[in-house]
Amino acid sequence: MIHPYVFHNQSLLPIEKVRLSPGQAGLICGWGIFTTVRISRGEAFAYERHWRRLEKDAALIHLPMLYTAAKIRVHLHEVIRANKVTEGCARIYLVYNSVGFWQSAESRPQVDLLIYSAGLPEHREIVRLALRGHGRHAASPLAGVKTISWLNNVWSVAEANKEGFDEVVMLNERGEVAECTSANIFVVKNGKILTPPLSSGCLEGITRGILLEIAPEAGVPIVEQSLHPEDLYAAEEVFITSTNRNLISVGEIAGHPIPAPGPVCHRLNELFDVYVSDYVTRRLASAAR
Repeated sequence: MIHPYVFHNQSLLPIEKVRLSPGQAGLICGWGIFTTVRISRGEAFAYERHWRRLEKDAALIHLPMLYTAAKIRVHLHEVIRANKVTEGCARIYLVYNSVGFWQSAESRPQVDLLIYSAGLPEHREIVRLALRGHGRHAASPLAGVKTISWLNNVWSVAEANKEGFDEVVMLNERGEVAECTSANIFVVKNGKILTPPLSSGCLEGITRGILLEIAPEAGVPIVEQSLHPEDLYAAEEVFITSTNRNLISVGEIAGHPIPAPGPVCHRLNELFDVYVSDYVTRRLASAAR
């Protein structure tokens, strides 16, 4: 559930006071980008990484970036303080208004900024995954861009939920594993950890990127490699990662049982928790000076 205070453009407002217009063509068409940030001990974890991805995605879809990283961070922490968030998450949206025919004549900014927070979503300790062909288009120029055009994802997971699944493995047009609707996917096989490369059409997830850096330091290298459903079914472990859920073991994929929970996922979860704690401790110490 979204918390009561929202930052919209230049103001922190009660959510019922925020006005979005039918004349915001980007909102109606889905021309915008967003990111979900984990809040730990009241601090925005890995904010710099989220900002770099927002900048990259804005350039790819030609969305004017009218804000600085520092300015949005200040506004993000206004939301965190107003909603008294200690542990939770926040979303930052940038919506391009000046596109297409269906615009209004009213005064409006070129890009709308929306920031709001919520608690962490509930999830099972071990999840079941459905499988969907042509869920990602790796050849698309928008592959890997975290746009607000999110229908493909929410529709896919809603259909899977009807059948008792928690998430969906999305295959690309080549039949390769790309990712889940809102999580990256990892496989443990023959003593190695494998994950699809960005060329599969998957999102460059923040948790994914951190694991690629910290796992080798602990003697657990991760290899980016093209994967197919058969690789998942034959895996020793499968786990998924996202900002809101860290690492979660997978116990079934499309009717195929997977051993879970697994020791590799457990070990990486511990490493990731330490990384988060160290980051937040450094940020809080810096803010206290």
